[in-house]
Amino acid sequence: MSAVNAAFDKLLEYERRALHAANVGESESDQGDWTGLAFRLGEMRLVCGLDRIHESLQVPQVTRVPGTKPFILGLANVRGDLLTVVDLGCFLHGNRTPASMRARLLAASLRGRPVGLLVDEVFGQRNFNGSDAHAPELDEHSPLKGLVSKQHRSGSDSWQELDLDALFSSPAFLDGAAA
Repeated sequence: MSAVNAAFDKLLEYERRALHAANVGESESDQGDWTGLAFRLGEMRLVCGLDRIHESLQVPQVTRVPGTKPFILGLANVRGDLLTVVDLGCFLHGNRTPASMRARLLAASLRGRPVGLLVDEVFGQRNFNGSDAHAPELDEHSPLKGLVSKQHRSGSDSWQELDLDALFSSPAFLDGAAA
């Protein structure tokens, strides 16, 4: 057998293994594994589905738009797209998110338009076992009431799953015009 044929056979073996690993991964996700992007907002640990967040960005320069509520910081040009920048902490609690090197924008889409949610810190991707998810434990006066669909456990940490569909359909969130 020539060296070329041996190398080709080795590549075929790698491909077979990769396809098998991909199929195993699919069956595991069918059993209830869930992956989200974990972040912090004040003292709250939150997570959003990876399918809803396009990317996590450093906070770009933002141009204020007159006549908007305080939680709408303005517009940012991100690679030629205008992104509406929303301070999620300000929307939920009324307190501005402090400027820091850890602050990030979570880029998502609201009705087909780009929107960036300002958060205190992004921790990255987290994997959760579906059997560890349960109903959220929120105070009845929590600003997250109605916006959190589940609570996930990962070791000793608890992560609230922010439902972006609920947030993006909230009349208070959609009404950005100042009174």
